[in-house]
Amino acid sequence: MTEEAGEPIVFELTIKIEPNDIDGLGHVNNVVYLRWVQDVAAAHWNSAATDEQRANWAWVAIRHEIDYLQASFLSDQLVSRTWVGAVSGVRFERFVEIVRTTDGKPVARSRSMWVAVDPVTKRPKRIDPALNDRFKAQSENGCKAPH
Repeated sequence: MTEEAGEPIVFELTIKIEPNDIDGLGHVNNVVYLRWVQDVAAAHWNSAATDEQRANWAWVAIRHEIDYLQASFLSDQLVSRTWVGAVSGVRFERFVEIVRTTDGKPVARSRSMWVAVDPVTKRPKRIDPALNDRFKAQSENGCKAPH
């Protein structure tokens, strides 16, 4: 992680719970949370990276850890928040917190490890510091990640 770049910027994405997300117990199925983790990661990447960066890097998830904190239901309003953590060589750590907006309570949290790859060769590719800096606040005015 490059300390000069500042704190991680938190990116948010509203989640719309669909009827297909609900399982036999009447709540959001656990596997749906993983889809939401991937959706917010992709949206963050697409919003922060330049066209050139998107053309030169792709991402492969190598590990997901998810803590399910509370059940969510079809009527819930949710938002997913993501920010990056440590960067090391070709690896990028990412955090996601999914929060119910009506009461502010987190329903799930995840930590994922992603590997940067060359989109042509599909081989791991070292993360450029300029790429890492796209996800960090450049001043004290940035929205800081939860600790």
